[in-house]
Amino acid sequence: MRLFGWVVVLGLIAAGGTWVLARPNPLDPADVAGLTGDAAKGEMVFWAAGCASCHMAAGAKGEAQLVLSGGQRFPSPFGTFVAPNISQDPQAGIGNWSLLNLASALKRGVSPEEQHYFPALPYASYAKMELQDVADLHAYLQTLPADATPSQPHELSFPFSRREAVGLWKLLYLSDDWAVPGNMTPTATRGRYVAEALAHCAECHTPRTRLGGLDTSRWLQGAANPSGQGRIPDITPATLQWTEADIVAYLTTGFTPDFDVVGGKMAHVVENLSRLPEADRQAIARYLLELPPGG
Repeated sequence: MRLFGWVVVLGLIAAGGTWVLARPNPLDPADVAGLTGDAAKGEMVFWAAGCASCHMAAGAKGEAQLVLSGGQRFPSPFGTFVAPNISQDPQAGIGNWSLLNLASALKRGVSPEEQHYFPALPYASYAKMELQDVADLHAYLQTLPADATPSQPHELSFPFSRREAVGLWKLLYLSDDWAVPGNMTPTATRGRYVAEALAHCAECHTPRTRLGGLDTSRWLQGAANPSGQGRIPDITPATLQWTEADIVAYLTTGFTPDFDVVGGKMAHVVENLSRLPEADRQAIARYLLELPPGG
């Protein structure tokens, strides 16, 4: 009986320790103290990070893509995630967010109310963002229009609807380490930052574990489409077999070397990346071509 009591006590201690480790962990105000954002630079971060692709209204075109009213639906094995309003409306959107709020959301997956965000927001990639880029993005977002469309709830079943469990997920999968570590050429190093942190290429092109984390041992080796329709391709050099010029042309125009044309969600990615300086598309291409064997 005494042994049973000790087992219970140790179990409670372990559970309590895990709970402490898994609690929301926003950034400290000192982390962003003194940072000033540049909206012009922030526009490039906005397009590289694909903010509009998820948070504009479904089917929005042209300038309407800058009205970040949310509502797009993203099916997954865990349920359907619905993109929230991140416009400058102070009630429906994020118009009253500080830089600290935005940085904590993107790099730690924590809301201003200190709740876990679901990793449908790709903070597992954005965790690698430089804080200056977050400050620039914050400045640019403040130039965009407000929209009062209410955010819709996600459609998730238990236990995936419980945000508390996300803290445990973060212990396993949230890191600011590079997936492809080590020295790369300066151009590829820039490409690694754009591809891994901003454009979050791996969120679609890397297989996931049963818990929904990225399987970094198969980096960019293709994955099942979360919608259940088709497969997202392997973009490692052994499989893709495109030249640097081929990749740059594809990310600029959407045309493959075989004169096929980009489609689906990737069309938005190409539209976004085509707005960046050509040097960034060249950097992405160099990064992909310098990936080690096996991803």
